[in-house]
Amino acid sequence: MATKKKTITRDEIVSIYMEEVLDKGQKPKSVYHFAKENDFSESEFYAFFGTLEGLEKEIFRLFFVNTIDLLQKNAEYQEYDMKNKMLSFYFTFFELLTANRSYVLQALKFDRNPLRNLVQLTTLREAFKEYVSEILTDDYRLEQEKLQKFQEKAIQESAWLQLLMTIKFWKDDASAAFEKTDIFIEKSVNASFQLMNVEPINHLIDFGKFLFKEKIYSKQ
Repeated sequence: MATKKKTITRDEIVSIYMEEVLDKGQKPKSVYHFAKENDFSESEFYAFFGTLEGLEKEIFRLFFVNTIDLLQKNAEYQEYDMKNKMLSFYFTFFELLTANRSYVLQALKFDRNPLRNLVQLTTLREAFKEYVSEILTDDYRLEQEKLQKFQEKAIQESAWLQLLMTIKFWKDDASAAFEKTDIFIEKSVNASFQLMNVEPINHLIDFGKFLFKEKIYSKQ
């Protein structure tokens, strides 16, 4: 009697895709080839993802989802203010990226046009912006009601650009245990919150010095 074939799960498809990209150094040619080579059907793939591009986007969104899951398990996190929640997010998120560094570096260099590579980050972008809105406290909102919505969108977009900058820095970071990325995170988050608070620019100057040293000495 033939044994019934096990139905493949969503997480298994994600794992198989990441392994294939790393093993072959290229994307599958099509859903058909991807499914056939890994012994599951196209219909099983389409039960979870519409396209291979959709799967790629989902992988980066899952890095975000897993980050939030880990943060929520920490009882102290709930008591943090917005800045410390953001710092916690960054450090946890980049720990997960580092654990999957080979895939992330490969995935973000497939196309010569870096903007096309960033298409993979679109669902991550939406999830991250929503997260920023959720942790945004009244301390960082303007009192004027008509400007409040505009300011919130500006904060979301600037936070997203900051995350992209940090990903770029992390990709190029050759320091042991990526300790320079940790420094970058701390200084950039401090600087961004100083801007929102319109307080003295000590942190901005400190961050600027750090970036200047990295740009100058990394070329030597």
